[in-house]
Amino acid sequence: MPTEIPAVGELIAISFDDLAPNAYLVPPSAERVPVLANFFALLTGVAAEHGRVDVIDGEHGPAAAAVWFDYTRPVPEPADHDKRLAAIAGPYRAHFDALGELFATHHPHERHWHLSFLAVQPTRQGAGLGSALMRRTHTELDRAGLPAYLEATNDDNIRLYRRAGYRDMDPFEINLPDGAPFFRMWRPAR
Repeated sequence: MPTEIPAVGELIAISFDDLAPNAYLVPPSAERVPVLANFFALLTGVAAEHGRVDVIDGEHGPAAAAVWFDYTRPVPEPADHDKRLAAIAGPYRAHFDALGELFATHHPHERHWHLSFLAVQPTRQGAGLGSALMRRTHTELDRAGLPAYLEATNDDNIRLYRRAGYRDMDPFEINLPDGAPFFRMWRPAR
């Protein structure tokens, strides 16, 4: 898995490139994917230690990935997280700090698993890869009686997650300083 982490970070950055929150984080489009690939790889590495990272392989690297954090126990921040984030974010550090503060303020306190990222290569979207990755973990969470949480980014994602059993939370919409929205969703164990 450690050798796949950079490729998963790049997959997430490419898959999420057109999302408003990513444009807020790194405004220049030419810098967005390289910066965010490193950021998503950083978080994916933490999830690999404190959750799980599921990958469906494609012809030239990962075709889809689900990055989960296990919040049934404390998830420690890596000792060098602040230094690594500063190196990754560069002049956009304040934007990344605003994102971190927004998520920390609105993250649920109940025991749960957090679907941090569900990414599919743009040419493979709509083929059921993301749903297959979710089903695998949802089945295990249901057996254990554990709920799941996520932040969706657009109407298409919201529809996908509702089909998978997620429900809107209150507050549902939370916003970055520029107004870019995230939508909080919760899936009770079945």
